[in-house]
Amino acid sequence: MKRIHAAVVGIGFLGIQHIEAIRRIPHTEVVAIVGRDLEKTQHQAKELGVEHAFVSVTDLINSGLNIDVVHNCTPNGLHYSINKELIEANIHVFGEKPFTVNSSESEELVNLAIDKNVKGGVNFNYRQNIMVSEMKERVKNQSIGKPWFVHVEYLQDWLLFQDDYDWRMDPEMGGKSRAIGDIGSHCFDTIQHILGENIVEVEVKNLRKFNQRFDHGTTHDITDEDVSIIFITFESGLNGLIRLSQVSAGKKNEFKISIEGDKQTLEWNQERPDRLWIGNRDIGNTEIYASKQYLTDAAADVAVLPNGHPVGWHDAVAQGIQNFYENIRTNTNEDFVNFKQAHYIMKIIDACVLSAQEGKATQVN
Repeated sequence: MKRIHAAVVGIGFLGIQHIEAIRRIPHTEVVAIVGRDLEKTQHQAKELGVEHAFVSVTDLINSGLNIDVVHNCTPNGLHYSINKELIEANIHVFGEKPFTVNSSESEELVNLAIDKNVKGGVNFNYRQNIMVSEMKERVKNQSIGKPWFVHVEYLQDWLLFQDDYDWRMDPEMGGKSRAIGDIGSHCFDTIQHILGENIVEVEVKNLRKFNQRFDHGTTHDITDEDVSIIFITFESGLNGLIRLSQVSAGKKNEFKISIEGDKQTLEWNQERPDRLWIGNRDIGNTEIYASKQYLTDAAADVAVLPNGHPVGWHDAVAQGIQNFYENIRTNTNEDFVNFKQAHYIMKIIDACVLSAQEGKATQVN
């Protein structure tokens, strides 16, 4: 089996998570990391057991190292330029979300990757959760009947206070949208994956808790959203509601999906990732675990732990990377978010920004 040689750009929280996930996959090796400060990056490389450290993607490319894939874990505003440089160097790219900061940039990268015959993936890891796969199977086999409404919430509290400033609030680095681009993008991908159809229209109301925020004595004007309420319409005419917040006290990372069918309701909460709640009217409700005996088809295939052994965020990240690597090796296993799909999510984000500005429903074009 071909050994995959990987490098990781951006060694913050997400970069380290990618390194740990890569190392869980057989026949892979992290051979280099890239960071802004060479001395710090060299120190991190030593701590992480990585042989090479670089201060730029250009230096990595020119090093002569055998690199099959680079993981781009930098802030949003750097995704486009770094991805473009890697694609032009004929290196496969697995990047963090959102793909870019607007759909013009993402469209250019999609076309460039096709021209260069480079494979690209974006880390929308929640679709890789076992119970999300189970929801997809149950919608597909119609055990819940016909879906008639979906409700999605992604609630956090890490920006609750006025001095909770973050680089994502800078439009140059985070883009025009924050809550929608940061956590809403996960909602868009996961619900489209479960239902097997795209969102084609959005109607958005955004809220901002603070017009200014403070960061170590510096005042920053805030132009993006803390809260977003999004009414969505799918290709089939199915409707749904997405509620996003990064200022909801006590909500740490509560990503919850509810799919209401005319026979049953399915509900999953990523803070209890190995459970799926199934609601019935005339018989008792049930809750199943992520264990083979309860699951169907694709979900059962990836369930390796017995009852009561939680599977969650780390497992989903590793699964998505493994699927991407299999695609590099054999051109099979397409169960990851490719550049084309990630570009469509950027088009949804752009439509949300426009809808909030104009105060009306907007088509995803």
